[in-house]
Order: sequence, then structure tokens, then C-alpha cells
Amino acid sequence: MSGPPVDEARLRRLLGGPDLAWLVERVRRRLERGQPLTGAVSLATPSPAERAAAERVLGRAPRAGTALTVRLDAVDAVLVRSGISPDGLAAAVMALTGRVVPLEEVRRSEDQAWGVACAPLVLLAEELPQYAAWAVRVRDDGLVRRLARTPAAARPLVEQTVRVLRELPVAPARPLSVFAADILGSAHALDDGTPVATLALSGARALTGHPEGAGAAWRRAAWASAGLLRDDVSSTVLTLNLRGTPALDWMADVGDPCVLTLRQLAHRPPRTTPPVVHICENPAVLSAAADTYGPDARPLICLQGQPSAAALTLLARLHELGAALRYHGDFDWGGLRIATTLSGHVPWRPWRYTAHDYREAVAAAGPDLRPLGGKPAPSPWDPQLALALTEHALRVEEEAVLDVLLTDLEV
Repeated sequence: MSGPPVDEARLRRLLGGPDLAWLVERVRRRLERGQPLTGAVSLATPSPAERAAAERVLGRAPRAGTALTVRLDAVDAVLVRSGISPDGLAAAVMALTGRVVPLEEVRRSEDQAWGVACAPLVLLAEELPQYAAWAVRVRDDGLVRRLARTPAAARPLVEQTVRVLRELPVAPARPLSVFAADILGSAHALDDGTPVATLALSGARALTGHPEGAGAAWRRAAWASAGLLRDDVSSTVLTLNLRGTPALDWMADVGDPCVLTLRQLAHRPPRTTPPVVHICENPAVLSAAADTYGPDARPLICLQGQPSAAALTLLARLHELGAALRYHGDFDWGGLRIATTLSGHVPWRPWRYTAHDYREAVAAAGPDLRPLGGKPAPSPWDPQLALALTEHALRVEEEAVLDVLLTDLEV
């Protein structure tokens, strides 16, 4: 049953004007938070009109002081005694501003709406357990909420993402735009910056174990790890004496370096692999091996810095075929980071790339080495290597140990 009616005409004359809007808003906020309508509320710097309106409600003479203080109990008593709002201040404010929904109820309702919006993630995790931890994480860390802002916008975002993730990994690899058109109805649906691309790429990384990173090259490699090619011709990898396709066989017969694109590797990957494949960081090593040994050089892959999507695709393929990978890079902090990144994609063993090898290189090079700069990095395959770099603080590039490396590359 509802209480006695509010006299709305008198109520609006008493409390409904703009000069008491601050008071009505304070009361409404207390109602939303479930706080009692007792005690005082203050306005720090009221206008003369705001002060006069409050004093008129309370029937008191103007008071001195900068701030304006109003006791809610007194306003409640005025409303009840006058018959304007027999049920008091709470009923009066709701008559002026509408029903008050407690914040706790609002939060429960929002949580329920978000739960409904994210329900497809729960179903995905049940169907494909490899996504289970990721699905929990993107709900709990707020990624879905940040991307969608509202439950209504989240539901289609989550549904699109789930459609993408159910198709991964893609084999054989496909252009990302073609895949997006087939699965989501638009070739641009997975373009950089779209919420569905951000969320789907997060899920793809969870599936493939692709490490965290940033930038266009990293995103290209992350998509490629799931078989989706953002740019299948500009990403390349430099090789020497690999075989397994007619083009590779032809280049290996003459012992010349070969540049492979991501497109070639996606559509015509090597069918065979040698037992051991050496990997270097700098093109000078591969060029010297080709010049020195030609077709008699051992198979070699050059990363040319951080591994490209093409390099990672090729190395993953060779690992699947049974190749043992041996890596060497510059003895500096950047080289250690490259090696660590590579470890996140394929297993490898060091090729003259340990603390012992570094100390030997420092001793052999003498005073010609440059000081080591940059931010230190770990060397998980040999923790002593990072300690040795810190101790000597000298940078040893691959070119400085080229003669030693070449001895390992002759068949």
C-alpha cells in the first residue's frame, strides 16, 4: 500500500526550484547509497538566492557565515507537519525526481547484464578448454568492459570474437581480410583498432602462446601464429641452403641466399628439414657463409633482428618436421631479448651463445670492443651469460666472432 499522497504543487513551490536543486540532489544521493536522511548537509559557497531559499524552507532568519548548512531532520519535519509530504523527505524527493534505485541494486543489475553479455565466453571455454583461462581473465580484468563500455554493446562484440576464436588456428594459413569477410561479413572487421580485433587477438595469443608485445610487426606475428596473415609479402626471412621446395632446392644447389616471404611459407612451406638448422642474428654471418662455402654451407637462417612473422612461421615449420635449432646472436642486451623472444615460439639450444663463449670472445677481441649500453635483460638458457655481460660491460657483435662461427657452418 502507498502512503498518503504528496501535494506536488506545494512541494514544487517549496523544494522544486533551481535554488534548492543542490539539496534535492544530496538527498537523492543518500537514498541511492542507502544512507539515513539525518544530520546536516552543507553548501560551501551558496549564492544569495540559494541561501534565501533554504532559510525560507526552514522558516528561520538568515544566518552569518560563508557556508550554508541545512539539517535534513528539520526539512523532513517541515514536510510532514505541513502535510506537503506526510511520508517525509524521502517521498518528497522521489516525487520530484522519480523513483530512486539503490546503487547496490544498480550494481547487481549491471553485473547480471554483463554476465549475460559475456555468456558466449563461458560456452566457448566449456567447448574449447584451451580458452578457459583467457575467458576468465578478460572478464575479470575488465578488457571486455573497456572495449564495449555497455552490456548492450558487449554482447555482439563477444559473439563476434567467439566466432573468430572457434575457427583458430587456421591451416593452411589465410589472409586476415579474407578470413574476416568469411566469418564476420566484412573484410575490415579485424582491422587494427576495432574492438573485435583487439579482443580476438588477445584470444588468439592465449591459444598459441604468442608473447606480449606492441606495434604493427608484433600484431602481424601474433595473427600469423594462429594462421592469419595480415601482410603476406612484406614479412620476409633470409635463408641459406634450406631445401624442401623446388625454389629452395634450386637456390641451395648454387649456395646462394634466399629471401622467403610469409606468403610463400604459408602456401608452400618446406616439406623436409635437415637434422640441424643454425640461426644467426645478422646478415653478415649468412653472407660470409655463402661466400666461403657456397652449397657446402650448413643450412642457416638469419633473423635480422627481432624475428619476423615469416621467420617464426619458418622456424615453427622446421621444428614440426623435427629440426634441432641452434641460435647465436650479438652479445648485448638486445641480442638477449631477441633470443628470449625466440624461446617463446620454438625451442632452441645455444650455438656458441653462453657465458663461456662470451668470455672467450672478450678475451680474443682485446681492446677493440665497444662498451655495453642499454637496459639489462635476462638469459634464461644460461643465466650466467647475463651476469657475464654485466661484469665485463662490453658488446661483442657477431661480426667479431665470425671466423669462429664459420668453422661450424662447413659441411
